[in-house]
Amino acid sequence: MNEPILLHGGDYNPEQWLDHPEVLEQDVQLMQKAHVNSVSVGIFSWAKLEPEENVYDLDWLGEIIDRLWAHGVGVILATPSGARPNWMAQRYPEVLRVNAKRERSLFGGRENHCLTSPVYRDKVRKMDQILAKRFGKHPAVRYWHISNEFNGECHCPLCQASFRQWLQAKYGSLEALNEAWYTTFWSHTYTDWSQVESPSPLGESGLQGLLLDWRRFVSWQTIDFYRFERDAIREILPEALCTTNLMDHFDGFDHWAMAKEMDIISWDSYPEWHNPRETEEQTALRTAFVHDIYYSMKDKPFLLMESTPSNTNWQAVSRPKEPGMHMLSSLLALAEGADSVMYFQWRRSRGAMEKIHGGVVGPDCQADNRVFLETAAVGKALQDLTFIAGEKRPKQAAIILDYNNKWVLDASQGPRNCGLGYWEEMHRHYDGLRHNGYSVDFLPPKGDLSAYPLVIVPMLYLMDDATIQNLRDYVQNGGHLVVSAWSGIADEQDQLRQGDTPYGLTDLLGLRVTETVALWDGEQVSCTSCTEDLSDTEGAILCDVPALEGAETLLQYSSAFFAGTPAITKNRFGKGTAWFAATRFPAPFYKTLYQTICRDSGMAAIWQHPIPEGVLVSYRGPYVFLQNWNRTAVSLETGKGTLELHGWGTAVLEQDGAVRYVSEPFPFPLTAGKPAAEK
Repeated sequence: MNEPILLHGGDYNPEQWLDHPEVLEQDVQLMQKAHVNSVSVGIFSWAKLEPEENVYDLDWLGEIIDRLWAHGVGVILATPSGARPNWMAQRYPEVLRVNAKRERSLFGGRENHCLTSPVYRDKVRKMDQILAKRFGKHPAVRYWHISNEFNGECHCPLCQASFRQWLQAKYGSLEALNEAWYTTFWSHTYTDWSQVESPSPLGESGLQGLLLDWRRFVSWQTIDFYRFERDAIREILPEALCTTNLMDHFDGFDHWAMAKEMDIISWDSYPEWHNPRETEEQTALRTAFVHDIYYSMKDKPFLLMESTPSNTNWQAVSRPKEPGMHMLSSLLALAEGADSVMYFQWRRSRGAMEKIHGGVVGPDCQADNRVFLETAAVGKALQDLTFIAGEKRPKQAAIILDYNNKWVLDASQGPRNCGLGYWEEMHRHYDGLRHNGYSVDFLPPKGDLSAYPLVIVPMLYLMDDATIQNLRDYVQNGGHLVVSAWSGIADEQDQLRQGDTPYGLTDLLGLRVTETVALWDGEQVSCTSCTEDLSDTEGAILCDVPALEGAETLLQYSSAFFAGTPAITKNRFGKGTAWFAATRFPAPFYKTLYQTICRDSGMAAIWQHPIPEGVLVSYRGPYVFLQNWNRTAVSLETGKGTLELHGWGTAVLEQDGAVRYVSEPFPFPLTAGKPAAEK
């Protein structure tokens, strides 16, 4: 199953239709029309697979997999641990989670099981191994899908005991724990391990060291459960390729640590297209940002495991994609490193919570409606773009992303308890680079920076000594670094560094921050350019106030009590250069800022031709994706002439400008019975 193809399909839930065999037969016929070559099965099938304790029924699933494979459709086989059957919760209440108020959940929902429970782990292991023995050697099986959208936490007695064991292994003694958590404040010193409890609104909720270590424990526990399931399968199938579907900006566990355990990254993407807050291009950039995070997790192509061909059912306004957006957004995923376009779900459910969520096949069961036709057109496009499969992305700029840092910023008391905007800070730098045609990866703080001409460090409040040394070595050896406000403030235990800030980087940046001024929402300070390369602008959210110690001022504050102090600086250090951005600027300013920084750092864009407004450039291997997020056509210079690219169109070119693929314009005629691409 290792042939270079782009997967097309999605979640298939035939257990909902076992009483309608004609529907199951129709499904495989429609899948062929939609160019489906892979589906995910078994994700929420536990109650059908084990209707009573130790009574298993796998024959129906075997028949489904055989039927799919006979029609050329492979499967991603899931373990059903994301939602346990009712009988289990009734017989073993310990499998149900307890919330932070120490209240045990009733049965219901999904992803709400206790990850510590020995009973649950035993049941999961038995189920996983039965599936592996029955289907592991089936030629249809491409990957194993472990559970579903891991999230949440449990505060039950079993998890409390596990948390204490985790802390004992980490610290060794209560003395070390008390020192790390700074428990002398408010006289919260622990004198016995039994006193340690997870954070709770009924108890301790203001001790940052506890909050941080609890988040670290929950992360470890989640990853340990994934590893537990994966290893249960590998006892039977040592070569099994395993994944789990990650979610957007979700930060409930350290994704860098999880990625080490996964064979291939997959994630579920549900942007709010056509919303009134932003343009389609801005929504695309926010989506590409997450695609790029998940590509970077293993520095190789990922799977788009879930998306929708039309609408969700759970967003505030579940608006469907307009004609042409499904193709454009699907090819955006490919452009950023996906080797699949998959959906939730293939056929819409008849009832329950997600029946309004858009599927490929709706209640009309027709192949000539817009959603099905556009889905089929995407499937055909993926066949035409098979040459993209497996291609990697070039290394140009990298942004440091640290989940521990995000947890601390969320829990911090001050300087802005109404939000520091860690994700937003990263988005500003990311968008500025992408608007200039650069590829952007993400790296953990102690990752290998050496392959990147430019590295950005947004709001890295939490820095351990190894991270500081990593950044210093990078610039010393010729790298180019951008550091933003509110960086280098605390150590890995969230204790304030004693000394100048950004701690350990003051000589590298050629300055020290004397104070940080928090601004109200909507409040701005004026900034005046000190160079022809930058324009006057404003600062917002936070303003670090630097004192120069060798750096050059490129932009300075020109209002508020700190007027005349630097807002952007540049400093030579060793063989490299470091810039400091002391506040958050308006989004459009970052395009100009990175034009200047990339030019000064000698980093040339791969695509050397003009990029019209509303067009995004992406790279995979020797290929360039040009995507027009305008509703109207644009003219693109390619080096081999001018290409007219229709509104919401995608072109794939060789780097010399030779055209390999151009998407068909939409809407295509709905009465034709098949997409325009197949006529």
